[in-house]
Amino acid sequence: MRKKFLKLEDITAYQIASILGDYVWEIVSKWDIFAKKTIGSQFIRAIDSVAANIAEGFGRFHKKDKQKFYYNARGSLYESAHWCKKAYKRKLLTKKENEYIMERLRKLPKDINILIKLTGNLNI
Repeated sequence: MRKKFLKLEDITAYQIASILGDYVWEIVSKWDIFAKKTIGSQFIRAIDSVAANIAEGFGRFHKKDKQKFYYNARGSLYESAHWCKKAYKRKLLTKKENEYIMERLRKLPKDINILIKLTGNLNI
């Protein structure tokens, strides 16, 4: 029997964060230059950082190293929620866009915490 190895694309938190980054990119790319340079660039950087940190942590060998990147992903997640709230308050996001983004952001802390816990239990 062949041993099945987990792939990055199998991680739910990575899937959600990656799709969300592309979704926010599509929205922000249509904003005027002032909004893009102020809130937009910060929002994109934060939201893309969630998936990027999960990916980097996944690629690390030592569990403490992996966990550090997963903690960074969780921090970027909360920063993303901040920028989403700001963008909505400043009328850069529609109510529907805001709800779509926030609904997914609210699911991610649990998934990231599970990654942190499972990694801590690894025997490597």
